Amino acid sequence: MTLLPGLLFLTWLHACLAHHDAFLRGHPHTHGTPRCYSAEELPLGQAPPHLLARGAKWGQALPVALVSSLEAAGHRRRHERPSAATQCPVLRPEEVLEADTHQRSISPWRYRVDTDEDRYPQKLAFAECLCRGCIDPRTGRETAALNSVRLLQSLLVLRRRPCSRDGSGLPTPGAFAFHTEFIRVPVGCTCVLPRSV
Repeated sequence: MTLLPGLLFLTWLHACLAHHDAFLRGHPHTHGTPRCYSAEELPLGQAPPHLLARGAKWGQALPVALVSSLEAAGHRRRHERPSAATQCPVLRPEEVLEADTHQRSISPWRYRVDTDEDRYPQKLAFAECLCRGCIDPRTGRETAALNSVRLLQSLLVLRRRPCSRDGSGLPTPGAFAFHTEFIRVPVGCTCVLPRSV
């Protein structure tokens, strides 16, 4: 149920970007070609503000909302001894009663921050399964009777690509056009039956 607001937001975002297609396309005479922005128009290589402000309110999407807390937790653990958080854990009910869903799951996962300088949002939280199998609730240990698989969510992002401002087809230094693109973001893990025994 916690993913429902995010899915509704993505539906709204897609409709909003489609409605404001003129802003994505640039000037009307381009006939569907995205506008090519110069380095002067985009200080520090950022996306045009109207693209981000009018339709790209990504902050409500789970993969975006988690980034700041993940980065804060990463700073706190930077000087600590590496933990077993990248291995399939032994599930002890008394230790996880107050833990988050991804730690209580029989297909536990962790999040990492994925960074792409040519994508907006540039940082997204990606889920990574900690087990190949799943944890048997009776023993608390991993079993191969089930497989852990990632749950993927479609997310609409902007993709920055070099473009030509003089029509020669050769990229103009520092110039970029922006395209909408759906990507599949892993948001969690679940248990499934193996495809073969």
